Amino acid sequence: SNQVNWSLFDFVVMGVLLFSTSVGVHHILKRTKTLVQRNFLIASILLVFLFIWVELAVGIVGSPFAGD
Repeated sequence: SNQVNWSLFDFVVMGVLLFSTSVGVHHILKRTKTLVQRNFLIASILLVFLFIWVELAVGIVGSPFAGD
């Protein structure tokens, strides 16, 4: 489609975002003791991931990194 103009940089950024999210979740699973703390921290990481993803895609807060 002509409406989507993805470059190699877009794929690299998403790869880094997915990798860092998975490493963060793995680190939390290994380091936390209580289930409540584990769930809170994993939910926090996933919310940050979703916020960054949406910001890069459509720009919900209008940062300089926002997509068009």
